[in-house]
Amino acid sequence: MTWFWVIGAALAVAALILVLRPLLWRRARARIDSSAANVAIYRDQLRELDADLAGGTLAQEDYDRARRELEARMLEDVSGAGTKSAATGGRAVAAVVAIAVPVCALAVYLAVGSPGALESPEHNIESMVARLAAHLRTNTDDVSGWKLLGRSYAALGRFPEAADAYARAAVREPRDAQLLADLADTLAMARGQRLAGEPEKLILRALEIDPENLKALALAGTAAYDRKDYSTAAAYWQRMLPLVPADSEDARAIQANINEARALSGKDGKKSGLRGTVAIAPQLKDQVSPDDTVFIIARAAEGPPAPLAVLKAKASQLPLSFALDDSLAMAPGMAVSAFPRIVVIARVSKSGKPASQAGDLQGSSKPVANDASGVTVVIDSQVR
Repeated sequence: MTWFWVIGAALAVAALILVLRPLLWRRARARIDSSAANVAIYRDQLRELDADLAGGTLAQEDYDRARRELEARMLEDVSGAGTKSAATGGRAVAAVVAIAVPVCALAVYLAVGSPGALESPEHNIESMVARLAAHLRTNTDDVSGWKLLGRSYAALGRFPEAADAYARAAVREPRDAQLLADLADTLAMARGQRLAGEPEKLILRALEIDPENLKALALAGTAAYDRKDYSTAAAYWQRMLPLVPADSEDARAIQANINEARALSGKDGKKSGLRGTVAIAPQLKDQVSPDDTVFIIARAAEGPPAPLAVLKAKASQLPLSFALDDSLAMAPGMAVSAFPRIVVIARVSKSGKPASQAGDLQGSSKPVANDASGVTVVIDSQVR
């Protein structure tokens, strides 16, 4: 049905904005107003929903849900916030988002829309938010509604109210990593773009639940960057690279942030953990496919066998550089800096799981100091 495709497109655009925003947010936020033409698109799409409801092809419950989602899209596009990067490379991502959003809107318009006009978009936006807030006063367990209200308030720049809405959703879904990251983001914005304190605690909790949450990793890196812990910032951002397409604009922006943080790390006099490279032995190259998962693991040379730090990458990135430090600690007190001698293990996992299995390819270093650089690990054997 038409409304289904409209909502799918809206959610895709909203997800793009929410994922990229932490990469772009460092020193300023700029409000971007949509044109009247885009507003007209939403008017036509709402008319499609009304027609489906009147024609009996759409149930009232589905109509209400679809309308809320569509109104949220209008809120985000008309009053969406644009941002800047944690480093200069983020500006390129901002350009991509700035182009992608109107292009997506135009594509939906050409598919389902027709020209129209909306005389008072600001009034309609406020009315939409007010209706959603009123709905939630009598439907307090509507988690999706609280998330939607949080996104709507954030789009309007009403960050204290956005944080409150996300907090109400988080009480009902405490293990939703993306929700915790969104809450941390809006709470920080409400506190003058300060991630220190409760926002950072929420970010770390999100990463405990989902270590590969892109937004949480971006925010964690920004929090470390803000307190001038540049090596930790670089390590968090390094973990983002395997999660975005290689050679994409996103990857280049993230790499630029990593490079800047690493350059600053060399000036702050702090230990930056283990650094080195991982390569595959020539005789095993034919047994590796580009999509195989590579795990780089730090273990204490003398101590518990549990991993101290783990990095995840793709075999297509080999040979690759790595940095293993305390930001990657797997448990409190189990950090690289807590053990003087470390062994680095690199494994090509055929199953995609970190636990060693028969058929995996593996290599390890000799014991090295916990702040060693130039460590070389060659994957040269098969797990039996």
